[in-house]
Amino acid sequence: MAAEWSASGETRYAAALSDFPGYLRKVEDGRRDIQSADRVPGTEYWLEDGGKIVACVRLRFRLTAELEQEGGHIGYDVRPTMRRRGYGTHLLRLALPVLDGYGIRRVRITCDEDNIGSAKIIERNGGVLSGTGVSRESGKTVRQYWIELR
Repeated sequence: MAAEWSASGETRYAAALSDFPGYLRKVEDGRRDIQSADRVPGTEYWLEDGGKIVACVRLRFRLTAELEQEGGHIGYDVRPTMRRRGYGTHLLRLALPVLDGYGIRRVRITCDEDNIGSAKIIERNGGVLSGTGVSRESGKTVRQYWIELR
């Protein structure tokens, strides 16, 4: 999966390609309650199908003001060649009970306005659009959703 993302020009998994044990240590370190000022505790899970990693979800156990506007409690991605097969919807469905187990009853999730596939995934999992904002990183419009777990 990391090689596929890299071949598409995306660097999000570059550390996994160059130092996989170090990448795993970073994921494990991210679970700690004490983080640097710009990070919140969380973890990530991978979805595999037939021995192939097809998607990744990153869970954040707290929100900052910035994460409430963009990023939320959940970030996920499906490898480019495996999109439009239901993996994103399934992955988000699996992630929500994990956050519930951490006592998070109201989940914030966001996506870019032009990411129609992600918006559909969020809405299929109970996401209710609560507003929009502008990404500080990309300048794009961001759709902001809440998912009530109870």
